[in-house]
Amino acid sequence: MKIVILDTQPSNPGDISWKSLEALGSLTTYELSPPETIMDRAMEAEVLITNKCKLTAEVIRALPNLKLICATATGHDNIDSAAAREQGIAVCNVPAYSIASTAQTSIALLLELTQHCGLHSDAVHAGEWTTASAFCFWKTPLVELAGKNMLLIGSGNIGTAVGQIAVAFGMNVRSAVLPGRPGASGGPFPRVALDDALPDTDVFSLHCPLTDLTRGLVNADLLSRMKPSALIVNAARGPVVVEQDVADALHCGILAGFAADVLSAEPPPADNPLLGAPRCIITPHLAWATREARQRLWDVIAANVEAFMAGAPQNVVNL
Repeated sequence: MKIVILDTQPSNPGDISWKSLEALGSLTTYELSPPETIMDRAMEAEVLITNKCKLTAEVIRALPNLKLICATATGHDNIDSAAAREQGIAVCNVPAYSIASTAQTSIALLLELTQHCGLHSDAVHAGEWTTASAFCFWKTPLVELAGKNMLLIGSGNIGTAVGQIAVAFGMNVRSAVLPGRPGASGGPFPRVALDDALPDTDVFSLHCPLTDLTRGLVNADLLSRMKPSALIVNAARGPVVVEQDVADALHCGILAGFAADVLSAEPPPADNPLLGAPRCIITPHLAWATREARQRLWDVIAANVEAFMAGAPQNVVNL
């Protein structure tokens, strides 16, 4: 099999071996593939692997040898899966490879909003402790999480993992039922209607997919119904948040803090309103990117290719 990877960056910048894929066929890798290069680079591929390259219906229909497309991610919006199905091409993804890493990042963001370790470390290195008059100091109010109320927006694998860590901190964790969606029974946390939970929520933790129901969920109206001491962490998708509304709330003091690993456009334009907002922490979509999670990612990719070659495809998303 001729296997082509269109964009190894950033999922494998060189710290993960290609041996498992090389054992399955002739492997060609590219760090990045600009749109104008995709057709040429993919022309001979039987297996095409990509993270962010856009594989349109036009591209897919023009590749005569293609049998399998593998997304190096759980999401696969950049691949026209319906067009692939029409051509008899399977599309596979990698589910659940970064649950622990994403939950860890969500909690790290929350801890930075409450304990501000980075801020205080920077102050110490800048000499502020050396010249302090007392044995300690803090530059901003510190918040204890024990006893606080966390509301999960999305209680799948990642949301559940975040909630379990929050419980270990002594937090009260609930899972929101969104308007227009029936409340599911069961699950590790009590289910409560979003509107009912907002007034006493201390930490609003986003782990939901981007859908018509969740796009723009965090907006000026929702923010106006939360307590001004509330914190929001977004480890879901950028467009779940109306960024201008959140920035305005931070500037006006009606939101105590916001942290996100995702933005509506990535990389963000310089005029993204959150980049200049106070009490706002942004990390560059790195929740999934621990060495361990990326190794699992590529292990599953190799397993997807091997299973397909054996006639028993797995993780197929366009059946």
